[in-house]
Amino acid sequence: MNVVEVKNVSKKFGKFTALHKIDLSVKKGEVFGFIGPNGAGKSTTIRILLGILKPNSGYAKLFGMDAWKDAVEIHKRISYVPGDVNLWPNLTGGEIIDLFMQLQGSNNKEKRDVLIQKFDLDPTKKCRTYSKGNRQKVALIAAFASDADLYILDEPTSGLDPLMERIFQECVEEIKEQGKSVLLSSHILSEVERLCDRVAIIREGNIIETGSINQLRHLTQTIFKVETVKEVRDLDKLDGINDLLVEGKHLSFQVDNENIENIMAYLVPYGIKKIDSTPPTLEELFMRHYEISSDEKEV
Repeated sequence: MNVVEVKNVSKKFGKFTALHKIDLSVKKGEVFGFIGPNGAGKSTTIRILLGILKPNSGYAKLFGMDAWKDAVEIHKRISYVPGDVNLWPNLTGGEIIDLFMQLQGSNNKEKRDVLIQKFDLDPTKKCRTYSKGNRQKVALIAAFASDADLYILDEPTSGLDPLMERIFQECVEEIKEQGKSVLLSSHILSEVERLCDRVAIIREGNIIETGSINQLRHLTQTIFKVETVKEVRDLDKLDGINDLLVEGKHLSFQVDNENIENIMAYLVPYGIKKIDSTPPTLEELFMRHYEISSDEKEV
């Protein structure tokens, strides 16, 4: 059974369709990435999972329970971190962490203290004095100190510096090792690429692709830099070659993945002295997918 199961979910606000018959699932022990631009429908999906919004059609289930009808029971087993955390200004960070942990039914003070040290938070300060980054740390510490089965993280590293982002990534890897599940919505694509087992790309309320990072790489091309013994001729006439740059015996080009074998076979007779290949990053994949979708829409 999937920890999260969203099937055929649509959500309208008046005449505006925020989500159009989306499907997604999160397995036990999986880190699932949810990416897309602002306004694509990520937060609306998360609010449906949290039982804050009711879908117009379809269903969303967590642990086999209905996200809307069984929200109270579901919330006992999840931890949620939003991208913009609002805290009670007159309470200290430590008091709020303890409050959140009590609400979650957790009392692991040792784990809490380790996380406070890791995230370099002063828990004695009033929350009104905290920067955005420190408010985010309070929410993350409270979430990771709890013993949830599912962590729903919506832009969780917003406001954190690169060192704290690294600490966050380590915490996600730790809970994954414990068999916990994570739904991670993030605009930091390197973070998604490092942490996630599978990714869903959402655009204008539609899930346009779901798969592992490797499965999604077919949407873009691999970059090659090659040095040959003899000058290569007519490489631009082969299928799948893009952005070819020739400087004597030095070549730079992009190749559709299905054509790599043919290209390499063509280059062998010219003598390959040096070759460097770079797989596409998730960011390149992501941007190319949006370009493809826009082009198809215009046709």
